[in-house]
Amino acid sequence: MRFPQPLIDGVLLRRRQRFLADVRLSNGETVTAHCPNTGAMLGCAEPGSRVWLSDSGNAARQYPLTWEIAEAAGTRVGVNTMRSNRLVEEAIAAGVIGTLQGYRRIRREVRFGVENSRVDLLLEGDGPPCYVEVKNVTAAANGGALFPDAVSARGAKHLRELAVMAESGCRAVLCFCVQRNDVAEVRPADHIDPRYGLALRQAIARGVEVIAWRAEVTPAAITLRTPLPVICPPL
Repeated sequence: MRFPQPLIDGVLLRRRQRFLADVRLSNGETVTAHCPNTGAMLGCAEPGSRVWLSDSGNAARQYPLTWEIAEAAGTRVGVNTMRSNRLVEEAIAAGVIGTLQGYRRIRREVRFGVENSRVDLLLEGDGPPCYVEVKNVTAAANGGALFPDAVSARGAKHLRELAVMAESGCRAVLCFCVQRNDVAEVRPADHIDPRYGLALRQAIARGVEVIAWRAEVTPAAITLRTPLPVICPPL
């Protein structure tokens, strides 16, 4: 995924009201940008850290700038959770994610399950459909990526829905989209949300496939390139 325009760099002053970030640009101007991330953004929202913003070019928007990338622990991290679905879709279409090949069509945001959910991607072909839920991962510790970075009842709900689809004979896949390149594996953040960790293990036991891919993040483009193991030891 290439950014259509060069990103604007600056320094984070503070994240506030969860969806806003005050940034001092390199020209000295202070702006408020939209923060498209509902998580805790652990390690990615430290005041004084370098950030990159995109410009929508839409003067009608209250906050035309969007926070895209943060520098954390010396690496660039894609913090815009709205990008992860597209990154995975592009990687499937390009043949990068080998385990998700062989389907003729990709549909987005399709309703499924019994809890009135929408699956991020539905892959359709000659065989059973494949339901793919994408989770953006930004937190890291001790060389591993962690998910979630905050309590996620919604994430646990999605796992239950995927498990139902797997048991019905469909494929059900959880894909961790890791938007940082300094980690070697993905682990459930049991210390942050033990209920999600339990739901993940239960979903795996019920037939849900769990995969993870790491992105190369630059101010010019973000691209999924490398598969990562998902480490999920018994509780």
